[in-house]
Amino acid sequence: MTEEVKKPKLEIVSGEEMSIPKPGKFDLGMFKTGGESSAANVGTLLSALPHHNIAAAKDFVRLHPNEDTHWSDELFFVNVPIKGQKQNTLHLIAKDIALKYVPSGRRLCFRLAVAVKPDGQPFLCHVPTRNPDNSWNLSNLQACEQAKTVWVSASSRKDEGLESYKVDYARDPDAFQNPKWPSQSLDELILVTFTGRMIDREDHPALLRLIGAKQEIS
Repeated sequence: MTEEVKKPKLEIVSGEEMSIPKPGKFDLGMFKTGGESSAANVGTLLSALPHHNIAAAKDFVRLHPNEDTHWSDELFFVNVPIKGQKQNTLHLIAKDIALKYVPSGRRLCFRLAVAVKPDGQPFLCHVPTRNPDNSWNLSNLQACEQAKTVWVSASSRKDEGLESYKVDYARDPDAFQNPKWPSQSLDELILVTFTGRMIDREDHPALLRLIGAKQEIS
């Protein structure tokens, strides 16, 4: 189905005129694919977390059981080519900018959930939200749901000729200690992880590179 993309005035999901967030203020709402915006004050020095899907952890994983506080809504992302890097870099992108400038085939939509490995290493897990009939997405989502209560490991079954993930459980329920979750809020963790990689305005260098627009060199 061809998605009809309108060219709306650049604005936040809530309908208020969009502006660059002030220092110390982070509005995750502008990156949501729908719903109301929410803001969080960020005043704690944090380290960026790894972020990837559950299978890329290549280890047992737990996801935070509280979706209301530690799983984001569906967000917009886009991969941007970066000079000097072999792989594209994942950026958060504001909803209105994504719909206006980025073709549907290049837009990525998923949730972020706070996750942790047995060694205590936290990361942000990409949780699929689209195409539930796709066997990869379905098995991925099932693994994420199960990881809310037990330690699970997901691995690709492509070598077996199957288009899905295999979910394994820790043999002993008490093999690992209970997860130690980060004390920071989800918004704080997302902010520090994607600092410098949040396309929140039309003249953002990453967006200009993405659409092939000339960048002013000062």
